[in-house]
Amino acid sequence: MSRIGNRKLNIPEGVTVTVEGNLVTVKGAKGELKLEVSPLVAVAVEENTLVTTQVKESKQANMMQGTTNSLISGMITGVSQGFEKGLEAVGVGYRFNVQGKKVVVNAGYSHPVEVIIPEGLSVELVSNTEITVKGLDKQRVSEFAANIRKIREPEPYKGKGIRYKGEYVRRKEGKKAA
Repeated sequence: MSRIGNRKLNIPEGVTVTVEGNLVTVKGAKGELKLEVSPLVAVAVEENTLVTTQVKESKQANMMQGTTNSLISGMITGVSQGFEKGLEAVGVGYRFNVQGKKVVVNAGYSHPVEVIIPEGLSVELVSNTEITVKGLDKQRVSEFAANIRKIREPEPYKGKGIRYKGEYVRRKEGKKAA
């Protein structure tokens, strides 16, 4: 039995949730997000709480109920507060630069790597070695941050690379002298 699917979501002040068939629309101060819900799950809005229920008891419906509840919870947080993910470049000459709608990353390659910022996201340059990715959709923010991190993942010997803010990189010992 899904326990996450059974939780009641409180809808904060300034956020409206509308359900039309299988389409859930969440509007807030920061914007609007839409989600197409599985036909196995029913979504109901009562006053300022949201409840997800299974249409027919089955293992698939149980999984979809928890997933739907979690996705809608993320949508409510996104339109009211937004999501952000911090990245930092560690290494000599490693740096970020934001130029209009693209991020230029110098990460030890012979050429700078340019990444186009997707629609609906914004990238803020904190310093030349730190950036913050901001947006409404948790999945899109995390995916874009992961794509930037993939350019040069942190390595365990010197700790150089692009890492998430606050990420711990486990260090290894190199070759030992005899």
